[in-house]
Amino acid sequence: MRSGLNGECRMAHLFKHGLSATFSLLLFGLAIQPAHALPSYARQTGQDCVACHVGAFGPQLTPFGIRFKLGGYTESDGKAGHVPLSAMIRGSWTHTRKDQAGDAAPHYGPNDNGTLDEASIFLAGKLADKIGAFIQSTYSGVDRVSSLDNVDIRYASPLTVGGKGATVGVSLNNNPGIQDPFNTLPAWGFPYAGSDLAPTPAASPLINGGLGGHVAGLSAYGFWDDSVYAELGAYRTLSTTGLNQIGVPDDAGVLDSPATYWRLGYFSDIGKQNWSVGLFGLNAALRPDRRGGPSNRYNDIGADASYQFLGTRRHVGTVNARYTREHQKRNAAVAALEADKLKGSLNEFQINASYYYNQTWGVTAGHFAINGSNDGTLYDTTGSPDSSGYVLQADWTPFGKEASWGAPWANVRLGLQYTMYDTFDGTRSHAGDNDTSYLFAWTSF
Repeated sequence: MRSGLNGECRMAHLFKHGLSATFSLLLFGLAIQPAHALPSYARQTGQDCVACHVGAFGPQLTPFGIRFKLGGYTESDGKAGHVPLSAMIRGSWTHTRKDQAGDAAPHYGPNDNGTLDEASIFLAGKLADKIGAFIQSTYSGVDRVSSLDNVDIRYASPLTVGGKGATVGVSLNNNPGIQDPFNTLPAWGFPYAGSDLAPTPAASPLINGGLGGHVAGLSAYGFWDDSVYAELGAYRTLSTTGLNQIGVPDDAGVLDSPATYWRLGYFSDIGKQNWSVGLFGLNAALRPDRRGGPSNRYNDIGADASYQFLGTRRHVGTVNARYTREHQKRNAAVAALEADKLKGSLNEFQINASYYYNQTWGVTAGHFAINGSNDGTLYDTTGSPDSSGYVLQADWTPFGKEASWGAPWANVRLGLQYTMYDTFDGTRSHAGDNDTSYLFAWTSF
């Protein structure tokens, strides 16, 4: 299970009917709202993609993008006739330093694979006064299945607290952290695109995608004086029927009780540059068997920081860093003889820096490190969860900035990414066999 417990547990029942009802209301709202209430983001705001995104392509957010997300995706230029639909396609070629044992995936060879990574359709924009959405449905070319992907439906309202301006809101979403306004948590972390046909480390904290797509959660948030952010939310498993309906397999387990997510942050926008620091946490008890039995408990807590130099947007630089520590209590794993030790820990650290010239040419360098307590059964290859290495990326974004061809419809990024490992799943001697070259083309419209 995830976090070194050999798989990820899917969640159960609460919000099954609530989520279905919400989507029904949204679809009804689409039928009755005037067209000006339903634009996609760029057409809705009248801004180019560089207004919200570093390098003219997501997901790194500028201050304008942060405030747009906090406001519930509702800011508009006031014009009518916008269409609230967008699409995205990403294709790639993957090469690993050593051929993989067997094949990289069904229908693919052991190396040098080209594929359609994903094709997505989005309902994205203002749905009504103070209500907006980011809803993504994705076809995976590797898995050859379609499913409901990222969901973030918001209600947000401005008000005054203590003589200062504030925004308060609620978010219905399906992945703890995807609603984070700063886009610095694992749901949006670097590398922003990666190969599904290359080896990746087995261990990671639960908050790093362990619940994504399998839960529904509701959180309340507030942003005060354009600087202080706080959020608290709870998540429950979708039912087996609900998961089947959205194309997500139910193959692991269920949350024993609501998982709690919290986030604190401080943001400072000082014109040509901005920075943020924050804390975040996730507490969950995952039961592998829906029918009953013991659960594994996870307590994730972390800190993050971000800095951006925007200047005149001709030379743009960013730095992002994040550290997560996870405490585990492995009752279910020990009972199933899948772990030796009842308690364990896992640590993850990531840092990356980007430079973009004229919102077109970009380079990013990142370092990652995962380490934790040893367990000979849980990590059966070496007894260690440790992995570390570097990610280097160069990319070209010809369309998406001010006055570029086809704006705001045409957005294209071409990139080459190289991942190198100095430790992989506890071993150093053959870690480099997993080094990966990833060439991608990414477009949205």
